[in-house]
Parts: sequence; C-alpha cells; structure tokens
Amino acid sequence: MEREKILKHYLNEAEQLILWPSKPAKRLVVLEYLSQKFERGKEYSEIEVNFILKKWHIFQDHALLRRELFEKGFMDRTLDGRAYWRRK
Repeated sequence: MEREKILKHYLNEAEQLILWPSKPAKRLVVLEYLSQKFERGKEYSEIEVNFILKKWHIFQDHALLRRELFEKGFMDRTLDGRAYWRRK
C-alpha cells in the first residue's frame, strides 16, 4: 500500500491520527507522518513533544506515540529525557 492510502485510512479531516495501526509497516508510515510535525535541528522538551503529539492525534495516548517515535529512530533524546529532536 502506498503512503497516501495508508494515511487516508488513519487520519480524519483535520489530518489527525484517529487510531493506532495494528501492522508494523503501517505504524512506520504513521510515525513518519508524525515525525514531520517536528522541525529538524530544533530541540523540544518532553512537554513540547507531548503538546505537538496531542494536537495531531485524537485517541489520547501521546506517551505511546512519543515512545514509538524514539524507539523506531524517528526522534532521539537525551539520556534523562529532557530534550528530544527529530532524526529522520
């Protein structure tokens, strides 16, 4: 499935994520989409990351999304979690 078809299934009219995909390949597409909501070269606090993620999804699990962005290599963070930044 191409990227646009996958995203169309998981986004509402406001381009917010409406549900978390069950398939890993589709999750990566969604994570790439969410990662683009962060500027390259800019550091974010955990609070800022949560704020941005809350804006772009409606199922109320920003911690899942933040963790997945980090674990799948779309974002990096300091060891203490005080600063995050976009990698890809």
